[in-house]
Amino acid sequence: MKPVGIPEPSFPEIRCREKRLPIGSKMLIMGVLNVTPDSFSDGGRCFNPEAAIERAQQMIAEGADLIDIGGESTRPGASYVDKDEEIKRISPILTVLRKLTNIPLSIDTRKAAVARMALDLGADIINDVSALQDDPRMAQLIFESGAGVVLMHRQGHSATMQKAPQYKDVVDEIKAFLSERVLMAQSMGIPADHIMVDPGIGFGKSLNHNLEILRNIGELLPLGQPILIGVSRKAFIGTLTGKPVGEREMGNAVAVAAAVWQGAHIVRVHDVGAMHDAILVAQALRNSCDK
Repeated sequence: MKPVGIPEPSFPEIRCREKRLPIGSKMLIMGVLNVTPDSFSDGGRCFNPEAAIERAQQMIAEGADLIDIGGESTRPGASYVDKDEEIKRISPILTVLRKLTNIPLSIDTRKAAVARMALDLGADIINDVSALQDDPRMAQLIFESGAGVVLMHRQGHSATMQKAPQYKDVVDEIKAFLSERVLMAQSMGIPADHIMVDPGIGFGKSLNHNLEILRNIGELLPLGQPILIGVSRKAFIGTLTGKPVGEREMGNAVAVAAAVWQGAHIVRVHDVGAMHDAILVAQALRNSCDK
């Protein structure tokens, strides 16, 4: 694969309420904090608030630029969690973390009621796997709050997304979908420099679809939005390596490095410390190709 040159961003930073995240000058690392009992990668590990806060602090110390907190697993086949339970899981952790750190805090939710609670407690970004489709109130809430937003592509819903996903051209279809969702968000008043896009690796994609996306991240650069990639601990890495979730660190590192090499701006990872070094090397190699 040839490296994608560092793209000139359409704006120099992501604005998320009062916070700013530089784009292009450095690779951004989003640390994943799942506070669920059934996440595909680490369900139950951080379900206890004290353990979750300790884990978040560890990721920040290891180099995370922002933390993404999720109270409902979005993995294929995951059970639905109602808004009250999701709020119960997230709120105590967010309350404490907001007092402990000034880095941007993201909430992985598709429910406006959960997002509103999180924003009231100091969250800066809403990471919506439905790209603002599941809750019609979400776009207006993000506009009014000035929050950043991640718009992700998925095919189908949790119960069906991995049942023989089909595309004529997976990259073109993702690009068209994300373009439409960006335009929709902007039509609701959300500024371009508040919007990030995610092709949704593992969300309604086969092994070959995931590899094709990873190989062609650069095709999404013309969207003009920062690209977030989440490959960490995904099932396709397990399929390729034959390793269970807890033993995929080397596979994760290669996939993350490939995402950096191909033009991602933000990588969403669980093992921040281990991935930090892989990201630094991959970015240095990519930068050297532009000289």
